[in-house]
Amino acid sequence: MPSMPSLSLSETLHRLVHAYKKQLRSDIAAQEIDLPVTHIRALKGVCRNPESTAQSIALRMQRDKAQITRVLNELQQSGLITKIDNPKDGRSQLLRPTAEGEKIMTQINASERKTVARMTQALSSDEVDTFIKLANRISKSVDDAAAAKSETDCLTQKGPSSKPKDTAGKGAIELRLTAENAIGENHNE
Repeated sequence: MPSMPSLSLSETLHRLVHAYKKQLRSDIAAQEIDLPVTHIRALKGVCRNPESTAQSIALRMQRDKAQITRVLNELQQSGLITKIDNPKDGRSQLLRPTAEGEKIMTQINASERKTVARMTQALSSDEVDTFIKLANRISKSVDDAAAAKSETDCLTQKGPSSKPKDTAGKGAIELRLTAENAIGENHNE
């Protein structure tokens, strides 16, 4: 029997992400959770961060704030989250999961654990540890490259007053939130 040709790294990563998403969708559907992926990700963000706001969720998910605001309003209308005035910033509201939202999140976490168990059943714990370390190194190199590009862009762009634009702070926050999200999801899976 001829051996299969080895797949490129990009094709392997694509297949892995697709397999994970497909299996997770199946495991979530088995729990009878009828929420779109964007809603699930937003609910995760709210449950994980007691200081979350629409802006922080939009940054975490790398989505337009208006889109995330619509998702959050739907989660609130479904009774999964609640909004309270932010004592630190009167212009924003803090987001909190309701008891029902926490219940759904418990089911989602169980589905994620089940998905990971199915996908890693043929691996030893050492192989899983090695995979996590390698995946985190790959993610970090992408984050580092994006941070360096953001810093370079900030230094080369000039505003109307010939001072550099203050985008490095926002970019650094976005990158940190993205990295925390990736790491946080890896640890919970």
